[in-house]
Amino acid sequence: MTDIVAQRPSDAFAEAEEITTEAKSFGRQTWDRFKHHKLAVGAAIVLVLLTLSFWVVPAFSPYEFDQVAAGIPRTGPSVEHWFGTDQIGRDIMVRTFTGGQYSIRIGLLIAITAAFIGTILGGVAGYIGGWVDAAISWFTNMVLVVPALIILLVLSLRFGSGPWSLAFIIAALAWPRLTRIVRGLFLSYKEQDFVQAARAAGAGPARIMFRHILPNTFGPIMVEMTLNVGFAIILESTLSFLSLGVPPPTPTLGNLMNEAKSAIDSRAYELLFPGGIVMMITLCVNFLGDGMRDALDPTSRRVRT
Repeated sequence: MTDIVAQRPSDAFAEAEEITTEAKSFGRQTWDRFKHHKLAVGAAIVLVLLTLSFWVVPAFSPYEFDQVAAGIPRTGPSVEHWFGTDQIGRDIMVRTFTGGQYSIRIGLLIAITAAFIGTILGGVAGYIGGWVDAAISWFTNMVLVVPALIILLVLSLRFGSGPWSLAFIIAALAWPRLTRIVRGLFLSYKEQDFVQAARAAGAGPARIMFRHILPNTFGPIMVEMTLNVGFAIILESTLSFLSLGVPPPTPTLGNLMNEAKSAIDSRAYELLFPGGIVMMITLCVNFLGDGMRDALDPTSRRVRT
């Protein structure tokens, strides 16, 4: 008599889980992976709440960000002024959260602009190849090797240092890393079977690049955009802190730290609050980028618990 080996319950459950996972859409699998990344979820929540507070706090505050003598000058945190007041009596909390508005806008504009430039150049270089690839790669390497601070100084003197002009200047230096990433992905995908099938069906280069290959690079592009937001905010804050960025009276976080650096020994709270906001944004963006990288990884087929 042939022995029949019963299937263990654990094996049956594992098989059923695998089938269920395979049946899920890519978006659902991505969300399942992301929500199990505790740091990324926490960072996303903190980042959303912090961003909302940049608009809510100034809107409901009784003080304006540029209101002189809103309180007694140079007083520490109190019930009336949670972050204290500066040397001319302006409310530091309202100025800090208003500065957060400018910094978030600049960071997003830089990330989006750099992603657009990097995606176009990287896609063209990777798909077309030849002398086009060589020219774009040479230009990318030139941008990488030239000191960014020198380029920022020259361009800001030529085009001004307003918040939007500075954003485009920084974006002009933030695209090379994404260009290399997208170029490598296009080089890999253009020899895949689905691209060969599209080419055999008569699809032109533009359709193949933007309809068939580009959607497969969406994950790495989104991750790099997320990380670029933090990089842009840090760079803008650094330039403003060195009096090379957005000029006063625009209250960016970097400008607030620049104004407070002379009082670091006697009134450290003036520097602590805007500097703490920059640190929180940067940490949240980096944790969020790590979570998105894991969630959008197409090779991760099972949800990590």
